[in-house]
Amino acid sequence: MGTLSPTTPLGALTRGLVAAVAGTLAMDVLLFTRYRRGGGDDAFGAWESSSGLDRWEDAPAPAQVGRRLVAGVIQRDLPARRARLVNNLTHWGYGAFAGLPYGVLVGSLRTPRVAYGAPFGAGVWATGYVVLPRLGLYQEIWEYDRVTLAKDLSAHLVYGITTAAVFRLLSTRRRAER
Repeated sequence: MGTLSPTTPLGALTRGLVAAVAGTLAMDVLLFTRYRRGGGDDAFGAWESSSGLDRWEDAPAPAQVGRRLVAGVIQRDLPARRARLVNNLTHWGYGAFAGLPYGVLVGSLRTPRVAYGAPFGAGVWATGYVVLPRLGLYQEIWEYDRVTLAKDLSAHLVYGITTAAVFRLLSTRRRAER
């Protein structure tokens, strides 16, 4: 297949964004599969969109982060009926936008490799365990058991590797079209 020429900054950003959306979906498919194996019975669409989430007290970390961001900007709290929307926007927005710096970095290289996805996914995972405890939304990393951390890390590795594979595929297509 040979080496690929570096992409433009806009192309790298676009490919990183698209690839990270695919990575987010792949991660969610894994998490949904675990949910179903654990006895969950919601359909994928309902589970993915946080159907039934209408209380901040029940909202996961993405919703809480989004709630704080919006409240900081508009200087008032969001109504509880927005918890589901905020959760989805924050989860998908973070997943997608994490692909921007990935795209810029890897897009500047001659050959984007799928192997770059594992450290990328692990970095996104680790960032959560640094930032979210500071926001009071997670415990410190050492307070979690190994099984919980391994499950979370493996989901983020799926995210990172899928992001890298899609980025590579998009870069290969670009080269083939020249």
